[in-house]
Amino acid sequence: MLVLGIDPGTAITGYGLVREGEGGQLTAVAYGVIRTAPKLPMPQRLVLIHRQLREVIQLHRPDSAAVELLFFQSNVTTAMTVGQARGVALLALAEAELPIAEYAPMVIKEAVAGYGGADKQQVQQMIRALLGLEEIPRPDDAADALAVAICHIHSYKMNSLMT
Repeated sequence: MLVLGIDPGTAITGYGLVREGEGGQLTAVAYGVIRTAPKLPMPQRLVLIHRQLREVIQLHRPDSAAVELLFFQSNVTTAMTVGQARGVALLALAEAELPIAEYAPMVIKEAVAGYGGADKQQVQQMIRALLGLEEIPRPDDAADALAVAICHIHSYKMNSLMT
């Protein structure tokens, strides 16, 4: 199973593709970020995110996708713009007819590090270990997207056992 994880944002949207092999081993297939210039008007930034996510989907043909849920911040403006990026990501995934799951940050941390209150460094070290990488993926947004994909793989397996 190949899963596309997305960490949405208007300045930087992270993406990560993780494949689960026959024996359950996890492999990072690709990861990176989509950057938009702050000087661009918001509609153009959203078009750029949508277009580049569609390119990633077309190139890798994932089986399913997962997106990080919006964690409400004290800055309402930031939360709203991240929500717009989430919407564009969900649209690109829906257009590709991919099954989509959404996970809260605490659930992602729990699935990757075994503790919902894990700090960023702990989660990043677990991503590196679970995927057999020599270094922590950079930038952080790409690592976060890989964590979303790993969370989905673990959750999918758990849900399969329960049904």
